[in-house]
Amino acid sequence: MSEPIKLFQYNTLGALMAGLYEGSLTIGELLEHGNLGIGTLDSIDGELIILEGIAYQVKSTSGRIQVIEVPAHVKVPYAAVVPHQAEVIFKQRFEMTDKELEKRIESYYDGENLFRSIKIHGTFSHMHVRMIPKSNSDRKFSEVAINQPEHKTEHVTGTIVGIWTPEMFHGVSVAGYHLHFLSDDHCFGGHVMDFVIQEGIFEVGPVDQLDQRFPVQDRKYLFAKFNVEELKEDIKKSE
Repeated sequence: MSEPIKLFQYNTLGALMAGLYEGSLTIGELLEHGNLGIGTLDSIDGELIILEGIAYQVKSTSGRIQVIEVPAHVKVPYAAVVPHQAEVIFKQRFEMTDKELEKRIESYYDGENLFRSIKIHGTFSHMHVRMIPKSNSDRKFSEVAINQPEHKTEHVTGTIVGIWTPEMFHGVSVAGYHLHFLSDDHCFGGHVMDFVIQEGIFEVGPVDQLDQRFPVQDRKYLFAKFNVEELKEDIKKSE
């Protein structure tokens, strides 16, 4: 019997929305649990992309995108990784919008109550991303997100990685697609807003188990008071 494929998630998106931005798990520890994933860095300093077992930080400084390979000692407040194993692979040979593509991907799902890992390598005629700017815990995530830098580019080749989350887990993560992009030349990337793909190869991976870890040494997390309905609304605004 094969080993179950575990999605490892550190902390919850709800805690991040509430302003708990302090990193408490190292990249080195995170990468022990998977080779593909997403998240953010300490003080929500940009977008985290895990691709082929390497961690990248994408941020915008003075209107310029920076892509940095993240060393093992850097800490994260929130991330999700999985040992991605493609269960479904298909090629897209003609142009599609992100919404059209999502419908095609979902046609391969066996039910709608399991997580999936997503990996798409292709050429994109349009890619629109954003990256959350560094902040402190005095400001809620939704307030910071209002002024987050956005970037667009045309005719770029790269990889989208991410997680599809069932509706019942909204709040633990964001329901539906949470995708990050990294160009092959490592000059462009971020949290995916929308795109148009020309052609590409798609991989959809199964997830058998959710390993949800909490920052048990973080007293701010342990004693934080969460307004669940407000958190759901903030997630909707931010994503």
